Amino acid sequence: MHSRDEDDRGAAPGQPPATARVLAMLRAVAAGRAELVCSCEPDLFIDGLCCCDQYTAHQLARRGLIRPHTPGVLGQRVRAELTAIGHAVLSASPLSVTADRVVATTGRRAVTAGYAAR
Repeated sequence: MHSRDEDDRGAAPGQPPATARVLAMLRAVAAGRAELVCSCEPDLFIDGLCCCDQYTAHQLARRGLIRPHTPGVLGQRVRAELTAIGHAVLSASPLSVTADRVVATTGRRAVTAGYAAR
């Protein structure tokens, strides 16, 4: 059985750990590719598809990293946006290196598993 403290290891107080999955979800929201369903536990959709990790999506919303861009009625999908906290988590993570930063620092574009890093 996991306690709440164990789930938050390695994170800023009150924030989810900045795992690769969390960062990918935040990047999708930042890129305008995500929607939230307006509810007390907002579900996250990315590129029109239901996100596979709704627990983490709920945590991101509950902890104030993402929010609806505009108000909506219960059950309506609206565009998601990052909050100031979400931007801070995304920009502070060493896993959120963009291709532009890699090119600037190494002179080469980073490629992972056949895909250029974004």
